[in-house]
Amino acid sequence: MTDVPDDPPPAAPPELPKPLVDLMPAVVIGTSAWAAALAVLLVLALGFDRNVDVWLGTAIAGVGLGFVGLGIVAWQRRASRSGSRGAQHGL
Repeated sequence: MTDVPDDPPPAAPPELPKPLVDLMPAVVIGTSAWAAALAVLLVLALGFDRNVDVWLGTAIAGVGLGFVGLGIVAWQRRASRSGSRGAQHGL
């Protein structure tokens, strides 16, 4: 056994800045971009008789997954604010 003093416990890391923690703006911007792409593709398909089937499906999936992401972010924020033990804190 040695007489070396124990190291003090490490300090807790600082909280991350709000823009790095809050995902809502990123999900809203991404969903809006897919919605704009969907609008452009619909105009091309209906107005100019272009074949954009694959791209149209991709844009629809992007908008749909964006709404799923909005729901997940809102769910996480609600859990954080209610004090749920497993939720990310500081939202």
